[in-house]
Amino acid sequence: MFYRQVVAELRKVVYPTQEQLVTYFIVVMVFVVFMMALVSALDLGFGKLVFAIFAGNSNT
Repeated sequence: MFYRQVVAELRKVVYPTQEQLVTYFIVVMVFVVFMMALVSALDLGFGKLVFAIFAGNSNT
């Protein structure tokens, strides 16, 4: 009985078309690449900032 209800509910699901899947995939990949670039740039910037603060000039 439970399995019949599961199958009945799965028949109600509207699956995306291949065109929609490709569009969603491209949107997600662009977002992920953008976020990777943003986080990498922040990491590089903060790393250089911290290195500049703590390295300093030791002329003593």
